[in-house]
Amino acid sequence: MKKFEKQLLDLPKEVRWCKKCTISNQRPRLTLDKNDICTACHNLGYKDSIDWHKREEELLLLLDQHRSKNDDWDVIVPSSGGKDSGYVAHLLKYKYGMNPLLVTWSPLSYTKVGLENFYNLNNSGFQNIKYSHNGLLNKKLSRLCFEEFGDAFHTFILGQVYFPVHIALKLNIKLIFYGENGELEYAGDPASKDKPYKDFLEDEAWINGYLKGTPINELVKYGIENKDYMKGTIFNKSDLKFYNPPEKKEMLDKGISRNYFMNYFIKWDPQENYYYCAKNTGLKPNPERSEGTYSKYASLDDKFDGFHYYMRYIKLGLGRCVEDTSHEIRDGLISREEGIDLIKKYDGEFPQKYFKEFLNYLEIDEKKFWEIVDSWRLEHIWEKKDDKWLLKNPIWKKN
Repeated sequence: MKKFEKQLLDLPKEVRWCKKCTISNQRPRLTLDKNDICTACHNLGYKDSIDWHKREEELLLLLDQHRSKNDDWDVIVPSSGGKDSGYVAHLLKYKYGMNPLLVTWSPLSYTKVGLENFYNLNNSGFQNIKYSHNGLLNKKLSRLCFEEFGDAFHTFILGQVYFPVHIALKLNIKLIFYGENGELEYAGDPASKDKPYKDFLEDEAWINGYLKGTPINELVKYGIENKDYMKGTIFNKSDLKFYNPPEKKEMLDKGISRNYFMNYFIKWDPQENYYYCAKNTGLKPNPERSEGTYSKYASLDDKFDGFHYYMRYIKLGLGRCVEDTSHEIRDGLISREEGIDLIKKYDGEFPQKYFKEFLNYLEIDEKKFWEIVDSWRLEHIWEKKDDKWLLKNPIWKKN
């Protein structure tokens, strides 16, 4: 086990699958009850009981507290140009009369449709601050994260989370709005279901290195000391600034320490968000289905996004199709049986389309790639038969 990817340390050694959706207990922070029903499915019943009219009234009160009186920006929307951020931004501006500023952390490598959607959203009436990271350093950090976190995409996740807060502090914009609280929609953390926001000052995981349990500076120090490709890399403190959270003191002094989630206030449906944005912001789907799943409208902007989901499949036995089917089962769009069939067909599909570009980006060869991939296979999830890796407990065997 690599020492920096700390969320894997707590995984249950017995793989169990939810009997209502298609998620397993290998998803970090998700639990199953004694009847094998996951917390995300339990939260579904809770969401069905919500008075959404009352929640919208809460939203209006919150927006009125922050609404600009001088036509300046009054809310930041972290945005890639995709369906969820586009939906949030368009609602805030055109339904609720706010003046949002869109903030974008650049992907590792834009897809054609991702870049087109980015500009289409801006051209539907929005202003945007887009940050392009130190490209040479980001490549090295991505390789380091691939080796030590099992996820080259971690550099994007860090910037996506922290950069908008840095901009909010610099511009003194006290309201930040994301689309969905992933803990409620996917992981199912019961403690999150009644919270309209994440408080950064109370969330040590946010401060100490979002998701993986290790701050990026600690990983960089290790890389410089132990990786030949990191030695001699020229960078300074400012190059790493936006991969890290702001200082607590600055957030306290300026009173900016929360981001809000639209799915607390408005009933959330990712598929409907896509239809809304296709109509209102010019959002275009992939010309073909995304590798590893059956959908065409989510996570479209980065060529290397597929490797994030593929490594998730390697590390947890849960790929992109598992997430899509689980959510659509809870939304009543497909049955569990349909979901299992889709998983058997698509989950864990190798993202071949941009494989050579991914190798070039990380400056590794195919042999090194597979050495890294196989180093992340956990014994309780994988077994090797006839020189082929197989899941020990796939959902279709437990159905």
